[in-house]
Amino acid sequence: MLEEKISGIRAQLDAAIAEAKNPSDIEAIRVQYLGKKGLVTDLMKELKDVPNDQKKEYGQKINVIKKEAEDKIKEAIAAIAKKAEEELVNSAEQYDITMPVDFTGEGSYHPITLVQREVEEVFASMGFTIEDYLEIVDDYKCFEALNIPKHHPARDMQDTYYLDNGQLLKTHTSAAQNAIMRKYGAPLRAVFPGRCFRNENTDACHENTFFQMEGMMIDENISISNLIYFMKTMLSEVFKQDIKVRLRPGFFPFVEPGFELDISCLICGGEGCPSCKNSGWLELCPCGMIHPNVLKAGGIDTDKYTGFAFGLGLTRLAMMRYGIKDIRDLNSGNLKVLDQFKNI
Repeated sequence: MLEEKISGIRAQLDAAIAEAKNPSDIEAIRVQYLGKKGLVTDLMKELKDVPNDQKKEYGQKINVIKKEAEDKIKEAIAAIAKKAEEELVNSAEQYDITMPVDFTGEGSYHPITLVQREVEEVFASMGFTIEDYLEIVDDYKCFEALNIPKHHPARDMQDTYYLDNGQLLKTHTSAAQNAIMRKYGAPLRAVFPGRCFRNENTDACHENTFFQMEGMMIDENISISNLIYFMKTMLSEVFKQDIKVRLRPGFFPFVEPGFELDISCLICGGEGCPSCKNSGWLELCPCGMIHPNVLKAGGIDTDKYTGFAFGLGLTRLAMMRYGIKDIRDLNSGNLKVLDQFKNI
């Protein structure tokens, strides 16, 4: 008797699944056969009327049909989902990739790219080589070669992104100094722009991804006066006017003495705004005379040569150049913001 019921349930289940067309149909089948009052569930209730010596055998047979029903319903759900996906793909509009694109819009360079190229031209005209460098570097290049040994507190200022393989995303373009010194030796004039990464809390003037341009000049009798001259010349060329700057003492392990070069905020005219933290000044360029330990690490004779280095913030320079009030706009991908630079 039980075997006849099981055989009938199996046949009915197969027929119902074969006719199912969508997930709701399968759910109805699941409830009909495996729900609280389902056909398979009701078989378990009949065990109370089965002689004790046959309960085990009957129970096993009921478990088999229950497992079969569960598996068939799962397979049916997967099959219907796959069929729906195939229908969606097949019904999608097909395109002839050989047809010309009807696109009349014009792209534009990113404002940081525009500023970078302009600054590169200025430094190239003053005899500087334009270099490129990696975005993923090792600890030695980013810190130790720059007079920042392990456990030095200056590392805490940079909120570094470390990778699982022990390397890191460079926190400053200074990470290229050692490689470029060893590439060219002295005398040397080079600038090297690049993207940098720090785990910053973002606001109107801070981002976790930003662009800098590192610069170095190494020769005999180089002094801080040379640094000031080159920076003022570059800023005047970029902004097409004399720029008010100031030097503040600043600590950076790879320069001695070290300075912060600030420019008067061009967005607010020095009156104070969110971009300059209401100070009227914008930190643009940490700089100073290259520390002897850094020169030695780069294979430079410190008895004969001295040099200066600077880290120019291209992102902030672009903000000043084009009056962009929020640094986050530059990485937003907002075409309404970037469309402004089509004709520059």
